[in-house]
Amino acid sequence: MRLKILLGAVLASLIAVGVVSAGPKNDFQVKPGEFEPEKTPLVNGAWLASLGCPTNAKTAAYDADFVHTHPGAPYTDAACPTGDDKDKKVEGLLLNKTGLTANAAAAGAVIKGFKGPITELGWDIRKPSSNADARGSHCGGGSPRWNVGTKDGKFYFIACNSPPPTTQNAGLGFVRDRWGTGAAGSVMGYNATTGVLEPITGEVNFLEIVMDEGQDAGPDNFGLAVLDNIDVNGVLVGRGPTDPN
Repeated sequence: MRLKILLGAVLASLIAVGVVSAGPKNDFQVKPGEFEPEKTPLVNGAWLASLGCPTNAKTAAYDADFVHTHPGAPYTDAACPTGDDKDKKVEGLLLNKTGLTANAAAAGAVIKGFKGPITELGWDIRKPSSNADARGSHCGGGSPRWNVGTKDGKFYFIACNSPPPTTQNAGLGFVRDRWGTGAAGSVMGYNATTGVLEPITGEVNFLEIVMDEGQDAGPDNFGLAVLDNIDVNGVLVGRGPTDPN
């Protein structure tokens, strides 16, 4: 899946990926893809099995002889007591950028089918402890991030650590991040024109997730993030197509 590009003047290192949303309210898909105009083989976005945050996932245990096995207790990471009940393969959204941030390429995913204003955004990120922990997925001031466009012509950035999530709930291997406080609240984002952090109001025109920071971006220098249970207004999507790249 090819991604379209919107260039933000405020943050030169940030690449924005655009799509017009359509369809019934709160009925959306998360479709991964890449922006790679020069066909550099350094970015990839895809849903892959067994990478996601497990909720009541099947496990097995060894018998006393360590040869035979039997079904074990279902496993749930504490970060994701709830998830996408249609995700039967514990899928995770892989977003990878190998090499330098300056490379004009990005991995991402477009949110297709959402309609209306946003009151909550979020995801589960494969990372221990907190977003500030250097271990695990990249979580920087530029990506992975939400790009939000509204029908009144405004464009906003919400990066993994900028602004920080309203709430973070950590498990063993994931952190659940939420921006906004549900139906009664608002999501704060950086206005791409003014650089001001302000409430995002009005109807959404496009909504996407972008990963465009590479292995030169700290604190992890990993250039890769795994996300799951993409949350828009409390609806969780934890599965999608595997982009053939």
